[in-house]
Amino acid sequence: MNNILYKSESFNIIGACMEVHSQLGHGFLENIYQEALELEFKQRGIPYVREEKIEVYYKEHTLKQFYIADFICHGNIIVELKALRTLETSHTAQVINYLKSTDLELGLLINFGERSLQYKRLALSQ
Repeated sequence: MNNILYKSESFNIIGACMEVHSQLGHGFLENIYQEALELEFKQRGIPYVREEKIEVYYKEHTLKQFYIADFICHGNIIVELKALRTLETSHTAQVINYLKSTDLELGLLINFGERSLQYKRLALSQ
């Protein structure tokens, strides 16, 4: 039970998100938080790819439709940002679907839209 998947990496990502939320507060659009978080990732040396295309497969076919993850950090953690009053089950399902469409096991769903930063760790293997 003490084996938390990518514990230190996710701790550092959430810390960067907390810093962005601390500086900006709530009420901005998602793309503002995304840009600020990119700067924070750079400052903290957190490796990332922004707006990574995630292909979806059906049987042996690549579908024309695809997802775009806000960030993939450390090459193995999907980070999906929201700026909403509250997270809903559809947002959780979105991240789970990102994970199912990749070989990645951990997703972080981050919501900047409330007074306090909200986040959920979503893992396929745990």
